[in-house]
Amino acid sequence: MIALRPGAGLVLAALIAAAPAWADTWPSRPLRLIVPFPPGGAADAVGRIYSEKLADALRQPVLIDNKPGAGSSIGGDLAARAPADGYTLSLAPAGQLTVVPHLNKAIGYDPLKDFAPVTLLAQVAYVIAAQPSLPVNDLQGLVRLAKAQPGKLTYSSCGNGTLCNLTGELFKSAAGVDLLHVPYKGSAPAVSALLAGEVSLASDTLTILAPQVKAGKVKALAITSPERSSLLPDVPTTAEVGYPQVLSVSWFGLVVPAATPQAIVNRLSSELTRISQQPELRQRLAQLGLEALNCSPDRFAEVIRTDHAQWGQIIQRAGIRGD
Repeated sequence: MIALRPGAGLVLAALIAAAPAWADTWPSRPLRLIVPFPPGGAADAVGRIYSEKLADALRQPVLIDNKPGAGSSIGGDLAARAPADGYTLSLAPAGQLTVVPHLNKAIGYDPLKDFAPVTLLAQVAYVIAAQPSLPVNDLQGLVRLAKAQPGKLTYSSCGNGTLCNLTGELFKSAAGVDLLHVPYKGSAPAVSALLAGEVSLASDTLTILAPQVKAGKVKALAITSPERSSLLPDVPTTAEVGYPQVLSVSWFGLVVPAATPQAIVNRLSSELTRISQQPELRQRLAQLGLEALNCSPDRFAEVIRTDHAQWGQIIQRAGIRGD
């Protein structure tokens, strides 16, 4: 039990009583949206698309503040330490909250304690793709080939400890195969290696690989989302071909500092849920290979906890270390 000083109870009661009225006046000035990546790219696009709509809904500007670096942890640290007054929002990629904390113990935030989840905004699935010369056309064929040649097949990813890498490791574990991971510094060189035949396979997002699949430059074996994608409607999901546990999507959500008043969190969640259902916004995201999402703050918190635990297990099992 907390011992209050004389009169403190009255002050506390007054603050609690005043909270709803204060929340009703929010926002009265521009908001800041931290995006933990540089301009350009999927994360920045999601932030800008939603910030435009949210500014209209709240009748206040929502200003993008790009804070890249350290695998998004610099932006995460700034977001966690920001005033909890509803004026600093943060675009939170899945890796920032569920992967980076396992690889970098020196980060300045706790993903499960320092943020109040608001809602999910968008997601993109991963594709397991093969170079055209590899003698397989589906995931089952890949598994047979990999088991016949353990350790001989290679797969590229956009970096050690990234979700590209972890998706590959999740598949290896589920299928019981031995593939050699070849990390690159980003998706562009990882896909270039696949196109050049330097690696057998690649694990990367639908956004990155769909154009190469459509151009006939690589073969898509499976997509790691619960449902097929309209970008590659002929490519089966991992669940369809016998690996339902290989479920991996890279999501983007919105979080605020943990002590932000619940009334503000609920208002943001409500506005963003409505915004996510706008056909024009959904179309803009779909052109980038992204699917618009929405959910309650409680549901988003559950997603963070579940993914944090799952990727932590994969990282430990595979012995992955941060670069």
